[in-house]
Amino acid sequence: TRTHKAPEASARTMDGCGGDGRRPRAVFMAFGTHGDVFPIAALAAAFANDQQQYTVVFITHSAHQSLSTHLAVSKVRYMPVASPPALASEQLDNISYDSVQSNAGPESFSRRKEIIQTEHRKACLASVEEVFGNDPSIHSDFIVINFFALEGCHLAELFQVKCIIAAPYFLPYSAPSSFERQFKQSFPLLYKYFQEAPPNTVCWTDITHWMWALFMESWGLWRNDCLNLSPIPYTDPVTNLPLWHVRAESPLLLYGFSKEIVERPGYWPSSAHICGFWFLPMAWQFSCDKCRELFSGDFNSSFEGILCANHAGLEDFLMGSSYLSLPIFIGLSSIGR
Repeated sequence: TRTHKAPEASARTMDGCGGDGRRPRAVFMAFGTHGDVFPIAALAAAFANDQQQYTVVFITHSAHQSLSTHLAVSKVRYMPVASPPALASEQLDNISYDSVQSNAGPESFSRRKEIIQTEHRKACLASVEEVFGNDPSIHSDFIVINFFALEGCHLAELFQVKCIIAAPYFLPYSAPSSFERQFKQSFPLLYKYFQEAPPNTVCWTDITHWMWALFMESWGLWRNDCLNLSPIPYTDPVTNLPLWHVRAESPLLLYGFSKEIVERPGYWPSSAHICGFWFLPMAWQFSCDKCRELFSGDFNSSFEGILCANHAGLEDFLMGSSYLSLPIFIGLSSIGR
């Protein structure tokens, strides 16, 4: 099991490096489809370009392999995990129902999802351990996650580094209506711990805004069995009582949209910030390598005449005056084409 490091192990020099001169490490972890992952990858690349003293790593699905080339330009290490960005029953074609009853299909699908989840979390642990596991963490180390990569929050606790949440859109889910009542009933002392939290530390507002998802039962089993942490965050692993003597700083939550689209309500936690949109670099927005090469040759040129021969028809459709009155469909990749 892991032991807490002595305070002096977090000592750092003025440039953010550890006492042994090791470079600080930043892990960006994002899961989901393109719209969930690519904005976080763009943040990782921008951070690596701006803070070159850092070793920067990006962990995501292997299905987003196309990001590896873009990230390499900014010297960001791409670390893939094999889990799929999205899962539907039709994708599980390796499950044979010939040997089971006809009504066992949904159960088999559920079991297969559990297997994929287990392997996914195992891969996440292995990747983060490869980055942080060999040396003590330093003050400047941190992990950035999106809302589909909550594994990173538990792993940040394991490796004793800061966790930052970056979301390109508003929180896609909310706590069940019965969550507070059940939490107060099951963990009365922990509920009091969050209600009485000093400023800038994890409080009940953080829990109800997004951190409630960290207290789901499936996380407790993983924390206990695989991470050797207490099943319930912010509790002692031996007594299961709140860590009264430890008050963790409220995790920074960054929203990647404009306040003109979603105003910041007063009931949000103080750690939540609206940062404006995180636009992808133009070179990342081409699925055709030839078009990207042609466009990258002259960013100041007009749009006309820069697409490759295979996509000349698309350019003509977009720019030709005879097509200006025709409708254009814009959809999300995760809902099909």
